[in-house]
Amino acid sequence: MQRVIIYVGILVCTFLSKTYGQVTFEQKAKGIAYQIEKITKEEKAWLKQQVELVNAELEKGTISRDQADEKKLKLAEATASNIETRVAVEEEKLTLLVKEKVEGRIATLDTAKRFGKVYGKGIKVRVGGMADTTKVSEKRTTSQLVFAAGVNNLVTNKALAHSDFRYWGSHFYELGWTYNTRIFKNNNLLHFKYGGSVQYNNLRATDNRYFTENGDETNLETSAIRLKDSRLRNVNLVIPLYLEFDFSGNKGYKGNSFYETHKSFRFGLGGFLGANIKTKQILKYEDASGNNVTSKIKGDFNTNDFVYGLGTYVGYKEISVYAKYDLNPLFKNNAVDQNNISLGVRFDFN
Repeated sequence: MQRVIIYVGILVCTFLSKTYGQVTFEQKAKGIAYQIEKITKEEKAWLKQQVELVNAELEKGTISRDQADEKKLKLAEATASNIETRVAVEEEKLTLLVKEKVEGRIATLDTAKRFGKVYGKGIKVRVGGMADTTKVSEKRTTSQLVFAAGVNNLVTNKALAHSDFRYWGSHFYELGWTYNTRIFKNNNLLHFKYGGSVQYNNLRATDNRYFTENGDETNLETSAIRLKDSRLRNVNLVIPLYLEFDFSGNKGYKGNSFYETHKSFRFGLGGFLGANIKTKQILKYEDASGNNVTSKIKGDFNTNDFVYGLGTYVGYKEISVYAKYDLNPLFKNNAVDQNNISLGVRFDFN
């Protein structure tokens, strides 16, 4: 998963930082993405060094083949744990950065335009009595950082009522990078949006239950101990494909036509397709000694390897209400189909 976050972050921020000369939200996000990449490289380099030391012991005959394999496995697990812990800190920084952007407490590309030079094709205009160089035309294809969050649940027997999962406790996140291409050369209404996203779909069961695999089926069972938290997380890597209607309109300046995006009302219709890249169940409870225990169980839990579904969003400028629905069931062989559904808020940052 860390590789996906690094890939998305670097794509998003490298393009924007090269285009604009200001220290902005996008450039700070690039710094976070770089730090995640650095963490991964450092941990992998350490693992490689330690594995070489184990191989040296094996060649000297001081340890057996089985002992060497056991040591390597422990080293790999330690490295994965270190990466997850260190990257979690950077992910928290990214979440805080997005919050500051939404609350207007950090400079963006738009504010950078007002107070400094914007590199690219532009003309002199006046903003608040100040001469400023501002870009007057958008390229036919632009790009956006996408971040979405909200509630998540399962539709069972085509109904959402009386769900086995907490309505407000179950949630989803999505982080992605999309391209937005204006379909008609001289009309700004229709756009085609496409790119890549990582979806995190979380389900929290009700009534002190957790998921267990019973052969080919995956069912909820009541826990013998009191669970402080019971969560199933599915991570999907998907390709979103949307037709977007943007009512920003056509602009004109001294006889020249130009087009902008995400300046007015807009809505999108489409869907997504991709693959499940990780499923994990997280259980938190207190043991007999009173210690807090967190158990993380990785497996496929009989979930579908591939995912595809429908999505829509409607909003104003960069903020919109967003809904998505998986057309294929979450579990492959359960007697009753259960399809993931999500509703939340979406941000498309130019």
